[in-house]
Amino acid sequence: MLLIQSTHTQAEAPALPASLILLLATGAGLSVASLYYSQPMLGILGADIHASDRMIGLVPTLTQLGYALGILLLAPLGDRYDRRSIILIKAALLALALLFSGLAPGIGWLLLSSLVIGLTATMAQDIVPAAATLAPESHRGKIVGTVMTGLLLGILLSRVISGFGAEAFGWRSVYVAASIGVAMIAVATWRGLPRFQPTTQLPYVQLLGSMVQLWRRHGALRQAALAQGLLALGFSAFWSTLAVMLHGAPFHLGSAAAGSFGLAGAAGALAAPLAGKLADKRGPELVTRLGAGLAAVSFAVMLLAPMLPVHLQLALLVAATVGFDLGVQATLIAHQTIVYGIDPGARSRLNALLFTGMFIGMASGAALGSLLLSQFGWAGVVVLATVASLATLAVRYAGAGKA
Repeated sequence: MLLIQSTHTQAEAPALPASLILLLATGAGLSVASLYYSQPMLGILGADIHASDRMIGLVPTLTQLGYALGILLLAPLGDRYDRRSIILIKAALLALALLFSGLAPGIGWLLLSSLVIGLTATMAQDIVPAAATLAPESHRGKIVGTVMTGLLLGILLSRVISGFGAEAFGWRSVYVAASIGVAMIAVATWRGLPRFQPTTQLPYVQLLGSMVQLWRRHGALRQAALAQGLLALGFSAFWSTLAVMLHGAPFHLGSAAAGSFGLAGAAGALAAPLAGKLADKRGPELVTRLGAGLAAVSFAVMLLAPMLPVHLQLALLVAATVGFDLGVQATLIAHQTIVYGIDPGARSRLNALLFTGMFIGMASGAALGSLLLSQFGWAGVVVLATVASLATLAVRYAGAGKA
């Protein structure tokens, strides 16, 4: 079995086979999709197992909580142990947790398996650093961008697939099919992914403690986490309030319309490799500024929507959604390129810190977006997202040249 050693000579690494890149992208997409399958099925699911709205609402909550805990507590293990083994273990456990969800006799067992799904779906956060380690330095941004395309498509399409599957075949079939898909990825990973040599021998507690040192030592990491967290704040504020806004005047649209907006985000996902390629050629700093600027402009033009007829308002919202999603995803790819280049021996920990900053921004955006929508209407949400994007741009310019 081939052993991959993380060194500073990645520029000399051979090009990755397209089949391996596809495996990594598919694995990232299927694992992170597991976080979102439950959301469109909650109504059907709750009625079937006779659970209250409050209890059934804990299903996605515990899944997201498990994912956040997994990023912070499990993702750093990729630096301490063979990353291939970690991916295989998480894939096996994720497949079992999904299967158990599909067979759960009641809400208690479903809540337990939902927490495990969140914890083990963090294999996506092991796959992305694996791709960065395997990639030659001159093509790292493009390859990471391609793998992130798989991850982002998993997020965007999971709700559509689970909603259709649950209606056509029942909610349990969605979990069972997802379990089979992850199990197949586990087999393909066992056969096709090389081993990785650990980059540190630190005990677990010290490994977690070293993340504090990495945070203090590297200004580029702090800048990337802050900037991406600000973008995530605006991104989350938009998506957490969109359905409520569309339900009211002047649109009076249902949840299906809000869900269809997610397909507009696929343009951003598919453009991720282009952002990575640009980062390879022109440098990631330029991409972060272009991405943040595009997000700011896209959010700002939404303020013009009330001046237009209703059908044109919807068209403007869709176009702006494509724009800001492309900006957010391009900036994320560029930030990952920056962070992965800081210390090749600490990529899993650096990735965990970057995504922790992102999740803080996501949680803050959801809370602030709901508050502003109730107090100031949709315009308040759009202003928040615009200001957050401009703040991202300011952070990138203020930190130019700092390590």
